[in-house]
Amino acid sequence: MKRILTAVILIPLVLVLILWGPLWLQMLAAWIIAELALHEYLVLADASGMRVPRWPVIVCCGLLFVVAFWASTYLLPALGIFALVLLGACSLRSSLDRMLADAAAGFFGLIYVAFPLVLAPLITEQENGTSLLLFLLVVVWAGDILALYVGRSVGRHPMASRLSPKKTWEGAAGSVVGSILAGLGIVFLGARLDRHGIELLFYAQPWWYWTGLAVLLNIAAQIGDLLESAIKRGAGAKDSGTLLPGHGGLLDRIDALLLAVPVLWYALLLRQAY
Repeated sequence: MKRILTAVILIPLVLVLILWGPLWLQMLAAWIIAELALHEYLVLADASGMRVPRWPVIVCCGLLFVVAFWASTYLLPALGIFALVLLGACSLRSSLDRMLADAAAGFFGLIYVAFPLVLAPLITEQENGTSLLLFLLVVVWAGDILALYVGRSVGRHPMASRLSPKKTWEGAAGSVVGSILAGLGIVFLGARLDRHGIELLFYAQPWWYWTGLAVLLNIAAQIGDLLESAIKRGAGAKDSGTLLPGHGGLLDRIDALLLAVPVLWYALLLRQAY
């Protein structure tokens, strides 16, 4: 019940923010989520034996969102500067044998957590970006739900028992099917609304394009889920935190999106280029 109530409260807020929120508000919300999730990541990193300096990572995360809002073309150069900043901070704080590992763990946190959450609001600024981001969320959420229920019902063959014992190949297949159905569902919903003069969702490409994109995003989401499980296993933790009742930590809820968002971003850039 806690899990359901949390979802019932948060999902409408996310949808309203994406559909009607200005870019600055989307960036602000994404930054808050990034800082909270980054804190959970740093706790896991410490439990794995790292000693990442928190304040430099937190400040770099905030500056990354500032750069994204005011001059998004400089995102990658900014990340390069932040890598040097973290290396310098660790050279002053960490022991010499830990300096490189601590700096690498901190920089990976920016790449793993902050960078995808920076890209999410930027997607809404692209052509039909709001529709694309909603497509992503629906595909990932539906895949996650189907994986859970199919895996529990008919799952027999472990998928990655070393990382996540409860994940099965049957659940993974159900997840792909759920993402395809949900993705096509929102595409057809957009077409139906458009016929009634409601310009809320717009998907111009044919159905097979959205089917392929749904599969690609689902695979990315499932890999993202497994990567976060690997980080937790390495830290000896069951959940990344306790922030969301019934869901564990914030990182536990966005792990699939952390890989799916960059995949959608670069798929969008590739489509625009060709």
